[in-house]
Amino acid sequence: MPGEPSMKILVVGGGGREHALAWKLAADSRRPRIFCAPGNAGTAQTAVNLPIAATDIEGLLEWARTERPDLTVVGPEAPLCAGIADRFESEGLRVFGPRADGARLEGSKVFAKEIMLAAGVPTAPARWFSDHAAAGEYLQAHGAPVVIKADGLAAGKGVFVCTTEEEAQDALKKIMLEKEFGPAGERVLIEDLLDGEEVSMLALVDGDKALLLASSQDHKRIYDGDRGPNTGGMGAYSPAPVADEEMRARVEREIFGRLLAELKRRDIRYQGILYAGLMITGRGPHVLEFNCRFGDPETQAILPRWEGDMLPALEACLRGELRQELVAWRPDACVCVVMASQGYPGRYAKGRPIKGLDQAAALPGVTVFHAGTTLAENDEVVTSGGRVLGVTALGKDLPEAVERAYAAVDAIDFEGAQYRRDIAARALGRKT
Repeated sequence: MPGEPSMKILVVGGGGREHALAWKLAADSRRPRIFCAPGNAGTAQTAVNLPIAATDIEGLLEWARTERPDLTVVGPEAPLCAGIADRFESEGLRVFGPRADGARLEGSKVFAKEIMLAAGVPTAPARWFSDHAAAGEYLQAHGAPVVIKADGLAAGKGVFVCTTEEEAQDALKKIMLEKEFGPAGERVLIEDLLDGEEVSMLALVDGDKALLLASSQDHKRIYDGDRGPNTGGMGAYSPAPVADEEMRARVEREIFGRLLAELKRRDIRYQGILYAGLMITGRGPHVLEFNCRFGDPETQAILPRWEGDMLPALEACLRGELRQELVAWRPDACVCVVMASQGYPGRYAKGRPIKGLDQAAALPGVTVFHAGTTLAENDEVVTSGGRVLGVTALGKDLPEAVERAYAAVDAIDFEGAQYRRDIAARALGRKT
């Protein structure tokens, strides 16, 4: 039909990351039609939400066979590790995201550690175990501090930073005996604890080369001052001052370059986003973890800084033709503050009405990305998840971006809302 968009894009997922991806792709100069599965109340503003879970690969495939999207962009790790890219490619459908063999970098922490050691990628010394007694004996001999990790996918909750041996033995018990994370805990990784400053580095990868995106820094703990339990991320900012040009060059050479060479040696062709969670130590960058997808909330802090269209870069990845000129960055800083439900990261209530969204979005430089939201029967936006909103703002510098983001947070209200007041404080302290 005349005037109908010539391109269809499916975004798989329903969180803040997926809202940011849908928002950025919808703004492309080709004006593609965006579909989100399952999406949220925010994606409904720029996309058509589909009642299909992100993990329902058969349901997604059935829809895609009929609708033939020109590109599918996969947000979460679970469908990637389950082979959604392999399945879609077998049907002649283009997918931005690695096949299952590459997604194992996130799906198995033991596999990722083996790859890093073989490639000479700097990372913490570690041992892995499938027997609880053997793990406990090693821990007793090794001592603390250590980091205990469930091998498989545990929704970001299978990592324990243990400062005492008692804490570490308790973590082993939860993972291996009490099966808190199910099959993900059949093996555990025991790593030495690294000291330094964390930074997230994401890169586009076309199978042969990696192109680093803007740096960012996540805030994992629930409370100000990095206190309390770990969460999926309570906010992020970009750029991260710790990742200066010299450090970025080292990360590109010593981490992404070496890793890609090792993957190629193993006949693993990785195409998509590769996320390196790094600790910048006194001896340089060390890898804490690899993820096979865009970060959340890092994506919300990075994409508003991406100048121009993102779609050509994603397509170039799939053709193996990635070029630096496809990616440009605004000089502005960006800050994302996550507003979470009362009780998160534990049990939380749902269905609480959210007020002030339009007022917040009208403020200068502000975009409100939805995560755990849905539309009630009266079309009122209500809470439906632990992390509810990613309130994001651009500014000419970091102080202005922080000020704008918190002004927007102050304009929004829902019962029991909790958020950190110190997002980007480390970077602001560095500047003073």
